[in-house]
Amino acid sequence: MTTARKKNAPRSEKNSEATLAETSDRYELYEAAVQNVAEQCNFVDYMFKTIKGRKARSFREDFCGTASASCEWVRLGRKNVAMGVDIDREVLQWGREHRLSQLTKKQQQRVSLIHGDVMRARTEPVDVVGAFNFSYWIFDARPVLRRYFETVYRNLQPGGVFFLDAFGGYDAFRELKEKVKYDGFTYIWDQATYSPVTGRMQTHIHFKFPDGSRLKKAFSYGWRLWTLPEIQEILEEAGFRKSTVYFEYRDEYGEALGEWYPESKGEADSAWVANISAEK
Repeated sequence: MTTARKKNAPRSEKNSEATLAETSDRYELYEAAVQNVAEQCNFVDYMFKTIKGRKARSFREDFCGTASASCEWVRLGRKNVAMGVDIDREVLQWGREHRLSQLTKKQQQRVSLIHGDVMRARTEPVDVVGAFNFSYWIFDARPVLRRYFETVYRNLQPGGVFFLDAFGGYDAFRELKEKVKYDGFTYIWDQATYSPVTGRMQTHIHFKFPDGSRLKKAFSYGWRLWTLPEIQEILEEAGFRKSTVYFEYRDEYGEALGEWYPESKGEADSAWVANISAEK
């Protein structure tokens, strides 16, 4: 999770009470609007077994943020262990206080949170490395992204699998705002700028509340908008023998069904999110 600035909405002169923006926790809002770690970990668990014919036990979560996925991973099995790596001390501490603390003592013993750079943090080789929520897009030059993928390759056991995600579609190249209403707040995805020459984009997440207050730029991301062919080519250059792209089944109304299928071509949709597996 990328570090972001928090800006509290100003208080009205007529009302000195704190606004909802001031009292809300941006990490809780992020997880409610953006993450579904149960679905994410179930996908990794199921797909690893489908690919390898055995259960994955060890999981390294790069750019782990609140480490919610690491915590969910150890809940999936009594033999599962997880390591979360993030460069942001603040978000790691939040994860310890709000997510790790919710585990049993035995489960907590199977989670390690590491403050460090994913390029340099050393851990035991694992069955699975995960880099989700497009976090690896901070590496906006091809040689740097390749170096990160090479680092992941070294952190995997023989026969290990790297799982990551990507988004795209022709709307991904536009400067736009999208709003989604949730219980108690509105999530706003802001694609503020995009450069067609460099492929770099600046995005923000804002939150709006029923009392009219706003949490502007709760999270901000400076990324390169990587395409699926680029990602798969760089994975191959880094040594991965095979990569597969998965899209999610949707019903007739366009609602996601939580089931993923491999796709070799895809469709020219306005917006999509894909999962990717890369086998060592």
